[in-house]
Amino acid sequence: MGFHNVETPRDEDTPLLSNTPAQYNLSSKFKTFANIFISIVGSGVLGLPYSFKKTGWVTGLFMLFLVAFLTYHCMMLLVHTRRKLHYSNVGSPKINSFGDLGFVISGHLGKLCIDVMIVISHCGFCVSYLIFISTTLAFLAGGTSAWPLFWGLTPKVLFLWGCFPFQLGLNAIPTLTHLAPLSIFADFVDIAAKGVVMVEDVFVFMKNRPPLEAFGGWSMFFYGLGVAVYAFQGIGMVLPLESEAKDKEKFGGVLGLGMFLICLLYVAFAALGYFAFGEETQGIITTNLGQGVVSAFVQLGLCINLFFTFPLMMNPVYEVVERRLCDYKYCLCLRWLLVLGVSLVALLVPNFADLLSLLGSSICVILGFVLPAMFHYLVFKEEMSRSCMLWDWALVGFGLLIAVIGTWSSLMHILTSPNASLLIQEQVSSLLPVT
Repeated sequence: MGFHNVETPRDEDTPLLSNTPAQYNLSSKFKTFANIFISIVGSGVLGLPYSFKKTGWVTGLFMLFLVAFLTYHCMMLLVHTRRKLHYSNVGSPKINSFGDLGFVISGHLGKLCIDVMIVISHCGFCVSYLIFISTTLAFLAGGTSAWPLFWGLTPKVLFLWGCFPFQLGLNAIPTLTHLAPLSIFADFVDIAAKGVVMVEDVFVFMKNRPPLEAFGGWSMFFYGLGVAVYAFQGIGMVLPLESEAKDKEKFGGVLGLGMFLICLLYVAFAALGYFAFGEETQGIITTNLGQGVVSAFVQLGLCINLFFTFPLMMNPVYEVVERRLCDYKYCLCLRWLLVLGVSLVALLVPNFADLLSLLGSSICVILGFVLPAMFHYLVFKEEMSRSCMLWDWALVGFGLLIAVIGTWSSLMHILTSPNASLLIQEQVSSLLPVT
């Protein structure tokens, strides 16, 4: 694998998150922190209590701290690698994205592999957002027991299609700069909602004190690890966010602070959720809260957060697809087709937590651990110490191990679930109107 220098179209020289000159759109540390928070904190946190139920709470805590540290380390590996290539190749094209970095290091094949994985992973994130939003709104509305079928469609399907035209409007916005106020608003709503959930969990735990498992079976370890990797996944947004940071020298500190606070939030949210409900913990923890005004506002707040996070997570997908199919030109029809495709997939996925584990164990592990360590080794191998070299290859080996065993474990869990085939049949039949 060698380094490749090519001419880059003018549009690619601008930061991914903006189409205007960089000096007018650089983000302050507060905006950078807000973007980091919303880029990482998504629907994955809602499946963490269920993961604790499967793995045991001690194992779950260990996995969260481990994955948080490794994720931050690998994010900084990408930043250092990009900076090294930038300063050692003055005048070369800018590296604005993970795919650009893959091209410079590994050529067209490297960029193609990264582009494919980023498209699949980010579309998977957005599928999980739509699953949570539609499932939660249907639950708040009372489900099929309270709502008669409309044209044979379930409430979950109706709510998903109800969100569809609004997502078309949000995803039509060509840059994320105009979404910044909504992103900050979504952050505050998300923090407030999760805070209320955790307070409610404390009261439920004090009342019920269900039996808890500290350690789960070995077979569930990689399942839980996949969910944790998914929950911290945001590797595709690191280089674009660093490109738009006003004070790039302090970007590592802002990222570290963000990852630390996010890890504490995840630990508190997962542990309190499992402690409150024990073996009754559901795949989406908010469905354990039951009915009530406070519960409804909390779940609506989480829906609002994910609703506005959807276009942010789809942005790397648009960058890849428009670059490859539209010669870097904005294409509204293509964006709308992608939103339609993600919505259709969301209707067919039977279980929320299983999707998190499968994505986390497969694509997210390769993107988050294997490729950053491999790229760092290829760029710095002439000057790094033996210990650093061993650390990079240990990360590669660890990531590949999780990818193989974790993906197999997730697939077996999905396929051997007693209700898996029934759920899929119900989802397919719900798409077909009654004649």
